[in-house]
Parts: sequence; C-alpha cells; structure tokens
Amino acid sequence: MSTREESSPWNTPADAHRRAAAAFGERVDGTRDWDAPAPVEGWTARDVVGHLVKWLPGFLAGGGVDLPPGPSVAGDPVAAWHHHVGAVQDLLESPRAGDEFVHPHAGTRVLGEVIDSFYVSDVFMHTWDLARATGQDDTLDPARCEELLAAMTPIEDLMRSSGQYGPAVPVASDAPVQDRLIAFIGRDPHWTP
Repeated sequence: MSTREESSPWNTPADAHRRAAAAFGERVDGTRDWDAPAPVEGWTARDVVGHLVKWLPGFLAGGGVDLPPGPSVAGDPVAAWHHHVGAVQDLLESPRAGDEFVHPHAGTRVLGEVIDSFYVSDVFMHTWDLARATGQDDTLDPARCEELLAAMTPIEDLMRSSGQYGPAVPVASDAPVQDRLIAFIGRDPHWTP
C-alpha cells in the first residue's frame, strides 16, 4: 500500500513511520480516559494502542525479526506506546530495514517496505480511532488519505477477506477524502462515543 511521490513527506518507511507515529503519539499523550469507547466495535482507547503495540512484534517474529519488549499497555499505555515507537523507528533507521524479510504470510520483501505497507498505514488510520474515542483532533493528512485510498481500492476484496476490515460504510462520492477513507475501512466517519 505504499505508493508515494518522490516529494512526499511520507517518502521513506522511516519518514512515514516518524510522521504517523508522531501524530498518533500526540493523541496517546492527550488521552485522559483509556476506557473510552472507540469506533472499532468492542474496543476502548486502550485497545487501539494495544492493537498497534501487540500485532507488529508478533508479525515480525514470524519472519525472524524481534523487537525489544516494553511496558504493558494494560499497565501504562503511554509508556508502552513510546517504547514501541522507539523500537520500530530504530529498526527502520538501521541497515536492517533494507534486508530481505521472509514471512510465511507476506512472502519475501524488503523489511522496511513490509513495515511501511502493513503497519505504518495502520498507525495512520488508527489515529482517527484514538482521536474520536478521546475527543481530540481527528484530522488526517489528506494527501496520505488519498494515497492509501488509491492503493487499497484495487485490493478491496483481498482486504475484506482478511477479516481485518468491515464492510465499507456508504458515503457520498464527493465526501472529503478523509471521510471516504474512514468509510472504506469500515468506520462511520460521523461516529461519536
């Protein structure tokens, strides 16, 4: 899903992660109620952070790459997030990011590109979930929304069959690109707690 123009601030996996993680981290730092309901059915604000902190280490371990464990999301979601972000950024800025990564479900690709296409995009989109759950600014970069929507639309059937995305929510074809992206991934862009 990583399609970028050369001048994009989302240019490299390390740049993209730094930018997406900073925006998500602002919402993490601004969260006051970790039990607030989130737009993903059955999730709380804490679950949004937990999802991002937990799934990537397990995925990478399946290809022989280990991230250092950190604080638990249950005990301290802010510390858990910041530790996790640091570990991922260090990996993306290391020479290992250019290594071949072989995974039983993702095939063989460059490690940094795998993290970018699967994980960084997830951080970007879940920023909206955490912001909505906690009453913070939910504005996403419109150019990045456009990039992701363009990349995901052709593989919609594959995405939905993974079970990770619910059915698209209907929105007007001339709705703002952020609303179209959020609706595409199965969220109601007008959701409120």
